[in-house]
Parts: sequence; structure tokens; C-alpha cells
Amino acid sequence: MAERMALTGLLDGMDEAHSGSKLCLQDIVDTFASRGFGPLLVVPALIVVLPTGAIPGIPTLCGLFIAMVAIQLALGKDSPWLPRRLRERGFDHERFHRAVVQVRPWTQRFDRLLKPRLVGLLNPVSRRLIALLAALLALSMMPLELLPFAAALPALAIALMGLGLAAEDGLLMVLGLAVVVIGALVIWRWLLP
Repeated sequence: MAERMALTGLLDGMDEAHSGSKLCLQDIVDTFASRGFGPLLVVPALIVVLPTGAIPGIPTLCGLFIAMVAIQLALGKDSPWLPRRLRERGFDHERFHRAVVQVRPWTQRFDRLLKPRLVGLLNPVSRRLIALLAALLALSMMPLELLPFAAALPALAIALMGLGLAAEDGLLMVLGLAVVVIGALVIWRWLLP
């Protein structure tokens, strides 16, 4: 079973694991592969939710990464694999570090809420269904990049569901699904006045 982890630990682990100027997607895989697929969904989704998500190309890059990881989880793979071109893509480590420092007080408060609950929702079938939904949401982030911070909504849902997997918290998975439903209703209402 993958080790349970808190949000602050995920961000700090990613920030501290690499001191170079560029943080590659393979670095995320190398840092968190032993902890299961949950952190591999959370970290890139948070990169899109944080101010770093406003950098052109970041939502698309993170969306591709999340989709690749989520599809592999849905197929029941034990460890993730990325193509070379995607593995070598990355972003500025210093910007990521500044964002982590800014949000740390909030994530520490959020971590106090994390605990194993509704564990019946964490069965293999629901994990695969959540992974399929995460893949679809990740692919939706690419066209949403054209609107400022629009990709943050599906990224937030993915982050909540991935954190639910990482922390073994079924309630977070339900909250992630609620974000998807509310976002769909808002978009539906906006498109059809």
C-alpha cells in the first residue's frame, strides 16, 4: 500500500528534492513514484492551480502529464511511464519554490483536515473510474489555457481527487467530484443563458 501523505509534504518534497534551475516532469515521477499515483496527480494539478498556472504552456504540459499518469492508473499499471519528450519538459524551479512558500500556511491548515475516511470509496474500481475522470479533466485543461486561470477549475478537481487517493480520504474524492459537477453546471448555465 502506498504511504499516506499530506499536501504540504507533497509540495515540500517536490521543492526540496531538486535544487536545479529547471524542474522536469521526470523529477516529479522519480520523487513520488514509490507513494502511488495520487501524488503524481496532485503535484502537477497544484502547479496549474497556483500562480504558476498562469505561465503559458504550463496547463497544457501539466494536463498531458496528468492524462498520461491517470490513463496508466486506469489500466491498472503499478508504476508510471512517460515518453522521453514529455519526461524532459519542465518549468522554472525558482517560481515553483516561491509559490510553495506562499501557500505553505494554507496547506498546513488543510493538512489538519486530512484523515482516512469513507475508505469504502477507495476500492480498485472507484480508483480506476476516478483515474478516467482525471484523464478527461486533464485533457480539458489544454483548451481552457486560452482563458486566464480557467484551467484551474479542472486542476482543482484533479488535485482534490488525487489528494484523496494519496491521503486515503474518500471525502476529498467526493469533494473533487462536487467541483466537477458544480463546474459543469456553471459552464452549462454560462453557455445556455
